[in-house]
Amino acid sequence: MRLVAAFVSSRLSPDSPLYPKLVRYGEVLAEEGFGLACGGYQGGMAALAKGVKARGGLVVGVTAPALFPERPGPSPYVDLELPAHSLPERIGRLLDLGAGYLALPGGVGTLAELTLAWNLLYLRRGLGRPLAVDPYWLAFLRPHGEIAREDLDLVQVVADEEDLRAFLRSL
Repeated sequence: MRLVAAFVSSRLSPDSPLYPKLVRYGEVLAEEGFGLACGGYQGGMAALAKGVKARGGLVVGVTAPALFPERPGPSPYVDLELPAHSLPERIGRLLDLGAGYLALPGGVGTLAELTLAWNLLYLRRGLGRPLAVDPYWLAFLRPHGEIAREDLDLVQVVADEEDLRAFLRSL
């Protein structure tokens, strides 16, 4: 099964208005024939994983127990846990696992994952795996300084379920 590597906040609570949208996005991933690779923890990662599992999809969690000793382990929706020993190893595994990348709202960790995926796509123009971002990130991703318009054109925007389906069908 092909996987989409998703980068999203671990802090998102189930009562957040974004949580059900992410569950639905997970359902869409599975409906379109994809599994999920993510950090494997709670928050937005668990919301996506919950949706994938609801539609019978596979969830791979690339956890980092040494970096996050306070976390109780992967979410209950993870089918396969792949522990990483360092942050670069964790992000590298996620980038290797994904047929494409999806960056959803998050914090500094999500931004790091997003920029590494974007840089990989930039370095391998035409050969890299596609990257889609939630509009949340557009304030950060804009042409200025050395960031050229054609560099931004490498990134697709996924604002809703219809955009997500189009992105997945392009993989």
